[in-house]
Amino acid sequence: MALLKAENLKKIYEDGTRALDGASLEVSGGEFVAIMGPSGSGKSTLLHILGFLDRPTSGKYRFEEKEMDEHSDEELAHVRNKKMGFVFQSFNLLSRTSVLENVKLPLQYSGRKEEDWDGLALKAIESVGLGHRAEHEPAQLSGGEKQRVAIARALVNEPQVIFADEPTGNLDSKSGQAVMEILQKLNEERGHTILLITHETYTAEHAERIIAIKDGTIESDRKVAARLRADGFKK
Repeated sequence: MALLKAENLKKIYEDGTRALDGASLEVSGGEFVAIMGPSGSGKSTLLHILGFLDRPTSGKYRFEEKEMDEHSDEELAHVRNKKMGFVFQSFNLLSRTSVLENVKLPLQYSGRKEEDWDGLALKAIESVGLGHRAEHEPAQLSGGEKQRVAIARALVNEPQVIFADEPTGNLDSKSGQAVMEILQKLNEERGHTILLITHETYTAEHAERIIAIKDGTIESDRKVAARLRADGFKK
């Protein structure tokens, strides 16, 4: 059974830009899938629709066997917060707020008891190797550490799927490798479904499967012959 299933998705913006032009794909629970394409290919638009951040102009999208159109915007927000985590290239951290408080943010809308928030956030922070940085602010962290905080924030509600949009785009190669090792470990050891948006072949090859998109359509969908192995996260 597919966790995500998109059929003939089209997205046309008000200015006439056709970002998606009939994209279709399926992703099963527990897969690590990379979506690759050049700038302007539609890959980020596709991620936004799959992650309930936007709606398609036409086409069908099902998450957990339920049509997107069957959800109100409020219901989409609830599913997104509870079952999806997001990691973006720009980190999107609050600058004058501690790592702990940044990671706790999604819990405000989760329905979980407030007295449990610190414990859940610390567990997520420790899972990315930053327990010693919990009280630091983003300005005190390196780029790689900021992205690891963003991953912890994405994990704090224990989502089924993590959407990572160019997560290594602002990082040097060493920091980028550490981030990819964390994502791969989350997939292999904890079973999280990962959808990775990237334009870098080396980054994509951490996935099990690579979908190539161009001009808003899926060009190819292939298994990775020799998936890069994570050697274990190193602090």
